[in-house]
Amino acid sequence: MEIVAMDELTAMMNRIRKEHSRSDCREEHECTKCNDIGFVVSVDENGREFACRCDCYEMRRTRELLQQSGISEEFCGKSFDNFDTGNIQQLDNAKSKARQYVTDFMRFEHEKRNSILFSGQVGAGKTHLGMAVCNELLNTHMVGVVYMSYRNVITEIKQTVMDKENYYAAIGRFCNARLLYIDDLLKGRSTEADLNILYELVNYRYMHNKPMVISTEKTPEALIGFDEAVGSRILEMCRGNIVILRGQELNYRLYS
Repeated sequence: MEIVAMDELTAMMNRIRKEHSRSDCREEHECTKCNDIGFVVSVDENGREFACRCDCYEMRRTRELLQQSGISEEFCGKSFDNFDTGNIQQLDNAKSKARQYVTDFMRFEHEKRNSILFSGQVGAGKTHLGMAVCNELLNTHMVGVVYMSYRNVITEIKQTVMDKENYYAAIGRFCNARLLYIDDLLKGRSTEADLNILYELVNYRYMHNKPMVISTEKTPEALIGFDEAVGSRILEMCRGNIVILRGQELNYRLYS
């Protein structure tokens, strides 16, 4: 358990005991060890008391991160285990690349090349793999994820551009997320206003080495063709983790 650093140990102990006393009045607790407070009081070999995170802390923190992520209940169930490749080599390779990204994430999170791109064929499972990456990192390493449905979010942010305070509040959530998942990047017709918002978002994350998971029907070439400044930043961040799926036979919506 993690030992909590405290300047006023006695005061904290009293607060924890007080909260325990209050919570004892309730009939049920999810965690009977800490009575849902999140801390327990322990004693070391010298008889000194100290406060520790309860064993339930990671479970609670993961749940909080999930609630903050914007990931729907349906997407919470997307995992590597239920991604069926149908023994298709392209999908096997894509799944393997996504798993490896999760394995390596904690090592390269703060480097420039810390992102992953799923690109190409409609219906090939790009969103599923992207969600599997996010769910695995959230559940295994408690990595805070924010999900961004590109078309919907860009529309919402555009509605705030005339109010600077609301605009920066709206875009800030996506700029500052520890891990941002942009789903269906450049879906639909894009305007100059869309491009300005996207550039600001991508450039902020590029400059601050903040990783992204991106799914898009656009090929890497098409991303550059759409806008070289945006496309080149994305491709540099995703270098070594670019998955391109080609061929209508991969569209499970047509052939499942």
